This record gives sequence, structure tokens and C-alpha cells, in this order.
Amino acid sequence: MSSLNKILIPFDFSEASVNALEYVVNFVGLDRSIGIMGLYVGAMPITEADSDKLGSDFVKLLDSFNVRLKVAPEFITKTGSVVKTILATQEESGADLIMMGTMGDKITDEAITNTSKLVLDANCPVISVPYGTSIKEPKSIALVLGGEKIDDKSVLETLLEIARFFNAKVHVLTIYKDSVYDEEAVKESNENLLEYYLEHFYEEHSFSKNQDVEQGILDYINEKNIDLLTILPRNHTEKSTPSEGRLTKLLTLHSEIPVLTLD
Repeated sequence: MSSLNKILIPFDFSEASVNALEYVVNFVGLDRSIGIMGLYVGAMPITEADSDKLGSDFVKLLDSFNVRLKVAPEFITKTGSVVKTILATQEESGADLIMMGTMGDKITDEAITNTSKLVLDANCPVISVPYGTSIKEPKSIALVLGGEKIDDKSVLETLLEIARFFNAKVHVLTIYKDSVYDEEAVKESNENLLEYYLEHFYEEHSFSKNQDVEQGILDYINEKNIDLLTILPRNHTEKSTPSEGRLTKLLTLHSEIPVLTLD
């Protein structure tokens, strides 16, 4: 039985959100019984007539993608701050995954978009979909791990589900800033877990030294023709201090392919 039954997509009719909606529809496809819930968040109260018009426009966009979904999509409107409303709606609706479009920011490192904030605050998996990304099935997935042992094994469930959906290979990457001193020890501590939880979709575990971790990840994406980047923003590791999320934010801003954050 699938663990993905409903996807929540924040939708404001921007180019980034339209691109993300097309990605979601392609992700769900013709055969999967996964519901899509569109959420429009307004700063001011929305009249019933305006809400109905937004819902109608949302359905027209879905129809334009020429994909007959198995589960009829939903569309709701709410008023409030964007990120808080999205998170509250995810909990209320029981959505298993949030997919959200982003324009990103490839020039500066200081930008904070709603999407980059959402991925750090969410208590569920989130896929950020950068504007301009190719609308295609992810066949090659990269999972970025630090040097610590994974202790929250259940966090890999969504990744495994996606790999099963698309018969995708999962490439694991660990980047060191300094020495690859404990490479073999780290590899051994996680190898059995990765092979067990990722089944035959697990392809390899690569180690690389790079002072710029983000650049090392982006280079790896290009080198391996990765379609989906996966990261653990909370680290989910034993005896480690959760990061402040800087790398997660940067990858969400700078990546040209979708980024799955697991939580």
C-alpha cells in the first residue's frame, strides 16, 4: 500500500506555481491513486465568488495538461500568512507531501523565499520545484548524507516510495570539507541500512572532498545527470547537533532540479 495518498500544492497562479503544478500532475500520472489539493493563501479575506473563480481557473489549468487523474483534485482558499497557513493546512488535511514551486535566487545567498522557509519549518516531506525545471519522471535520485550515522530510518520511506514509483536509482553522496579520514567507517555504518531500506534501488555511495559543500553537490548533480536531489535538513543522525538549515536553504534557492527534503 502506498504511503503517499495526498499531495498539497500551494498555488498562487504565478509562473513558478504553474510550473510546479505541471510537475505534480506528471508525478502523480494516470495510474496512481494520489489526491492533489491546491491551496491559495490570500493576505485579505476572499469572497465566495472569488474563491469559486480561483477554483475554476485551477481546474482549467489541470485540464490543459491533458492528464486524466484517478482522484479528483481539490482546491481551497484560506487567509493568513503563507508559510503558517500551508503548514496548518498540511496537518489538517493529512497531506503526506508538500510540493511547492519556487523562483529561487541564483545571485545572492541571503534571500529567504516562502519555499526555502517552508522546507525548514515543515514536519513532513517537501519537494521544492524550481521554475524552469524539466517536467519529467525522476529516474536518477541523489541522497546527500553527512558523515554521521542515520538513526531515524523511517525518514527514508518517502524516498523509497518515489524510487518505487519511477523505478529510479538512488545515488548516495557524502562530501567532506577536510579529510576523508573516516570514509570507510562511515560507509560501513550506513551501508547495510541503505541497502536494506532502499532495496535494489540503491546504486552507490560516493565520497568527495570539497571546501564548498553546496558546489560539490551541484557539481555531482551535473556529473550524474540527477533528476531529484534529496536532503535531510534536520540531519536525523545520532549524537549530532541539528544544522541551522543554511545548506538546505542554499540548495532550495540555487538548485535547478527539484529538491526533496525529508522530515
